[in-house]
This record gives sequence, C-alpha cells and structure tokens, in this order.
Amino acid sequence: MKRRQWLSQAMATVVLAVAPLGYAVAADEAPDALIKRVSTEVLEAVKADTAIQKGDVSRISSLVDTKIMPNVNFTRMTSSAVGRFWRQATPEQQKQLQDEFKTLLLRTYSGALAEVKDQSLSFKPFRAAPNDTEVVVRSEVRGKGDPIQLDYRLEKTADGWKIYDLNVLGVWLVETYRAQFAQEINAKGIDGLIATLAQRNKSAGKG
Repeated sequence: MKRRQWLSQAMATVVLAVAPLGYAVAADEAPDALIKRVSTEVLEAVKADTAIQKGDVSRISSLVDTKIMPNVNFTRMTSSAVGRFWRQATPEQQKQLQDEFKTLLLRTYSGALAEVKDQSLSFKPFRAAPNDTEVVVRSEVRGKGDPIQLDYRLEKTADGWKIYDLNVLGVWLVETYRAQFAQEINAKGIDGLIATLAQRNKSAGKG
C-alpha cells in the first residue's frame, strides 16, 4: 500500500514537472534548465488550485492536455510502447492507438494529480555533450517517506526539446506498457489492443 501511495505521488509529480514545458521558453535552453526553471512555478500553482486538490477531473484534464501533450513526442512514445507491431499497424490503427494511449495516460495522471500535497523536486547533476540530441534528466521527488526516483528522457527536435519517456521508481513508462501491449497484441491482434484500451478508458470515464 505504501509503495502504491508513493507511485501515485510520483506520477502526480511527473505531470507537474512535465507541464511547465508548455510555457514559452528560449529555443536553445538546456533541457535540465528548462525543467528546473518552471517546475517549481507550476508545482506551486497546482498546490494553490483548490479545484485540482478536490479532484476536479475537467480542470485536471485541461491542465494535462494543454500543458503536457503538446510538448511530448507522443508519436515516438506510442510507437515505442507498441514496439515491433507499430510497423504492422495501418495509419488509421496508429492514430487510434495514439488516441487511446493518450486518454489512458490522461486519466491515469489526472487521478494522481489530485494527490499532490507537499512534494518538491531535487535535481541530480546533469551531464551532456554539446552535440547530444538525446539526454536524460535525473531527479528525485521529495516529500513524506523516502525520495522517489524520477527521470526524463528528452530528444532535441526542430521545435526544441521533447520528452518521450519517464522513469518512476526505476521503471521506464514505455518499457512497462510495451510488455502489456505485446501480450494483448499476441492474443488479440492490434485491433484487440485498441478495443481493450477503449474499453478501459470508457470504464474509467464512468468512475
């Protein structure tokens, strides 16, 4: 139970730490500087929002959808989660997979975001070469209990740095879903995975 509570808090902080990327920033700003500069501002803003604290789904969903999703390479995140099956999917199936995966993450993080209380972020030393196009920014979530590992994988694009994977408690998000998705596709095919995700999202929406 304790581990689940930590995970929920960590997932909430993932949202807060990624959300700042929706703000206007300098194109050449380093990825670690970008996250450090604005994560505290957004963390405090959410703590001050009573609607989010009370679990207002529409308010939380709006925050996640407008501040996070536009700043994540979601095509890469989804294709990596689907793995080798991605190339077998039709363009329409790929779109459906992205839509359902986005909704799944949105609902997951929306629930966790209401758990934010007194968490703060502590960043580890950042090391990257000037020509690196992919980097990892490492941090810890500090609050009650032991610190929680929280890392980000980012890639440099024409539009600036984009997040494409997250590590919470030593587990990378994409890797976790890849195993789940592969099992579902092997049993029911790509359309089966889409149907399963759709049903899960529909059920969550009734909660």
